[in-house]
Amino acid sequence: MMNMTSNRPYLIRALYEWIADNGLTPYIAINANMPEVVIPQKHIKNGKIVLNISQQAIRDLRVGNDAVECKARFGGKISHIYAPINAITAIFAQETGRGMIFPIEEESDKGGTVSELPPVTNKKKSKPHLTLVK
Repeated sequence: MMNMTSNRPYLIRALYEWIADNGLTPYIAINANMPEVVIPQKHIKNGKIVLNISQQAIRDLRVGNDAVECKARFGGKISHIYAPINAITAIFAQETGRGMIFPIEEESDKGGTVSELPPVTNKKKSKPHLTLVK
């Protein structure tokens, strides 16, 4: 069976666009304990950080297939933010909370495989039964 790449970067890009198109503020949650994460340490709480990634809040956002990176201002100082894709644990709209939470992936896990999906059964379904209501 073919090993597929992670669908996470594609979902992050799509949800970012959906949130922004609806005039809302996109935020991402990052697991700061993952290897290679670059974030100002004093802004990490309980091993996590939640960032506003709207165009007004950050610069040079890049959501690549390998990582999310941008420049953000913390206490007036510009910092480079780098988070491998598997360190992103959620993307959501601040105003509504709508978005997506991602499962925690191991460093070597590059995405789901078809075998992880529930099996498809070919059970015959009974025909729908309709009743006339007067």
